[in-house]
Amino acid sequence: MTRVAVIIGTRPEAIKMASVYKACAAADGLEPVLVSTGQHREMLAQVLDVFDMTADVDLGVMSGNQTLAGLTARLFDALDGMLAEVKPDVVLVQGDTTSVMCGAISAFYRDIPVGHVEAGLRTGDLRQPFPEEANRLIASRVTTHHFAPTEGSRQNLLHEHVDDASIHVTGNTVIDSLMLEVERQRSDPALLAGIDQEFGRLLTDAGAPAGATLDDQPYILVTGHRRENHGQGFQDICSALAALAARYPEHRIIYPVHLNPNVKDVVHEQLGSYGNILLLPPVHYRLFVRLMSGARVVLTDSGGVQEEAPSLGKPVLVMRETTERPEGVEAGTVRLIGTDPDRIQSEVSRLLDDAAAYEEMAMQKNPYGDGQAANRIVEVLTGR
Repeated sequence: MTRVAVIIGTRPEAIKMASVYKACAAADGLEPVLVSTGQHREMLAQVLDVFDMTADVDLGVMSGNQTLAGLTARLFDALDGMLAEVKPDVVLVQGDTTSVMCGAISAFYRDIPVGHVEAGLRTGDLRQPFPEEANRLIASRVTTHHFAPTEGSRQNLLHEHVDDASIHVTGNTVIDSLMLEVERQRSDPALLAGIDQEFGRLLTDAGAPAGATLDDQPYILVTGHRRENHGQGFQDICSALAALAARYPEHRIIYPVHLNPNVKDVVHEQLGSYGNILLLPPVHYRLFVRLMSGARVVLTDSGGVQEEAPSLGKPVLVMRETTERPEGVEAGTVRLIGTDPDRIQSEVSRLLDDAAAYEEMAMQKNPYGDGQAANRIVEVLTGR
């Protein structure tokens, strides 16, 4: 048996590795060990519950208001101890978090092959996103198997002189997980009814009238947490959302607010008094899929949402200056708009006011995958 340490630290990692872990567990000859670093403890636990997974090892490195240096130090120490005890034959990491960078280097130090899921994403700017661009560059230098989601990602790696034989274009595993959950909700009326009942409570708690549902008003879905937007960026985002709320009173703006105080404190202070802006606590993956499915427009600075929402036919406006996922921009499913308040207002208004512009974005084909990425990764790990 080939023992595979599957390392996850944050909610997006858990979502994108769920299908990989399950495919490894179902494959002959592979023994997956799920390792949680706990970089996002509460949000990570929610995703594990949705996908019926339990961490075999929980490193529990999370601490309040942690610094990147402190987190990195704790991760290296904890991961090295885990590798010494578990003795995996290969380590899988996903994406670009601090857990990914530390997991890859820790495995490299112990001469354990590294498989990097979602390899090859680049913006070319070490400050955007920060520190993710540096994390994925560092991880790629010590990676054995580069699981690139797209041909563009493969080309990025080739330009960095990565051996072509080590690169495998798989599609993005986030589409695997999304398709699993969408089908589950479509095929289980009782599950969907329970989800909508929970949203009724969340909307009312956020200030909506009693009996409110997700479907009784059109809504704009907002997510935002990127470190490079902390400070003035979030001030500008909030200004734009306030103006949009006034311009489109018939729409709701639904914003599950990240727990980071650099985000949460600003958003609640700036937007807490608007009747049609509903500030929710972070929602678990199952509820977030339902939110995306019903939204008119998605306004985000998230990487994963850029990949997921187009699969549901939703136009995505990205509040960043650069993206490591240019395929969506090239396909027309995603538009980069930055954080300038006037630009945000004009781009959202264009989609809400112009049906042709809306359809042009909503009907484009998602370039990020077909739901078979995890199976392609397993084929590489098993040599088939």
